[in-house]
Amino acid sequence: MKDLILVAKFTIKEMLKKKTFLISNLVIILMIIVGFNIPNILNGFEPDSQDGENQNLTKELIIDSQNIFEGSLETLNSMNLGYNFQIENKEISFDEIKSKIENGDIEDAIIISKVENGIKLEYIVEDMTMMTGVPEDLQNTFIELYKNLQLSKLNLTQEQLASLETNFEFELKQTEETEVKGNVIVMMLLSLVLFYAIYFCAYQVSSSITTEKTSKIMETLVTSTKPKTIVLGKTIGIGIVGFIQVIVIVAVALLCAKYCLPEGMLESVLDVSQITPSLGLFTIIYFILGYATFALLYALTGSTVSKPEDVQTANGPVAIVAVVGFYLSYFTMLNPNSNLNEFASIFPFSSPFCMPFRIMMGVATPSQIAISIIVLLATILVIANVSIKIYSNAILNYGSRVSLKDMIKMYKNKDDNNI
Repeated sequence: MKDLILVAKFTIKEMLKKKTFLISNLVIILMIIVGFNIPNILNGFEPDSQDGENQNLTKELIIDSQNIFEGSLETLNSMNLGYNFQIENKEISFDEIKSKIENGDIEDAIIISKVENGIKLEYIVEDMTMMTGVPEDLQNTFIELYKNLQLSKLNLTQEQLASLETNFEFELKQTEETEVKGNVIVMMLLSLVLFYAIYFCAYQVSSSITTEKTSKIMETLVTSTKPKTIVLGKTIGIGIVGFIQVIVIVAVALLCAKYCLPEGMLESVLDVSQITPSLGLFTIIYFILGYATFALLYALTGSTVSKPEDVQTANGPVAIVAVVGFYLSYFTMLNPNSNLNEFASIFPFSSPFCMPFRIMMGVATPSQIAISIIVLLATILVIANVSIKIYSNAILNYGSRVSLKDMIKMYKNKDDNNI
């Protein structure tokens, strides 16, 4: 145990000394802070004065020469539609409108006239290349305004008017017995974050082992402790650093969300009501188990190469397994009650990314959670056994990269007493 702690401490110190590690984390934190402050930055460019606000409004000329709206158009400027309306009740020719637009007196114009089938609105702009039609907000406003004008002429009672404004309630139901809770977008976003946290923390194990082989530090470690202690110590050390890294990043994101975003903005975009302390606990458990699974695989690949430039090639198969596991969980979330999503929550290479969010959605049963954790633990033990066995034989190899055939021979070797 003492040697295990020493190796873990050594690994933690080496990780924290790396400039790339410190700079990358600083960049991530700065990006989070800037990202959450984008609304405040944009608001800083908006003029504070009323005059400044008026300058940002679109200058819109409305011509109602037939008085179809009977003076009710004057209320448009009080609706805060983003326009500065100029109302004219006299005829203005097309050339005059064109001249006003070219001179900058107005930006657009609307000519209202009666036609046989109703009312016609001609929307005049300088260039309609980027337009698909009359802005929908203006269409709805004029329709609602005219409807209210006609209703006021019918002398209806308050009860009759209320009957025209009936509220509709819409409710979504499913035939599946297990109800899915939470926002799928939130789950996919958090699953993505969890994947990158596990993947990049685990990847550091492979890079660390190869770097130490290159610098010959590994020879000193091997002569002073067992290979098993080195593998587990480095895995634990990098895992502790990665876990603290994730906590710091999440804490910064939560603080920025609370103090930088306008009140209620986050809730209006994402439904975070299902994020509970119990979910946080399960997420930590699956982060640890998922990290251990991939870290031990990367320890194996790191020990098979002797040059840092060969690490990426050696890690290719593990990266493919990780990506396949992630996408298996990511896309099956669209149908969390499917058999494929249930499989993804138990399959050891996808369950760390899938099961926490089945728990969030309320579709995971206690038995499924227990089976998932047991399968993960069994997988970790198997991978640890294989990784340590091959690691102890390949760690001092400074020649060419160890092939799969060589790895099989190393694992079958029964004469290794260093494990």
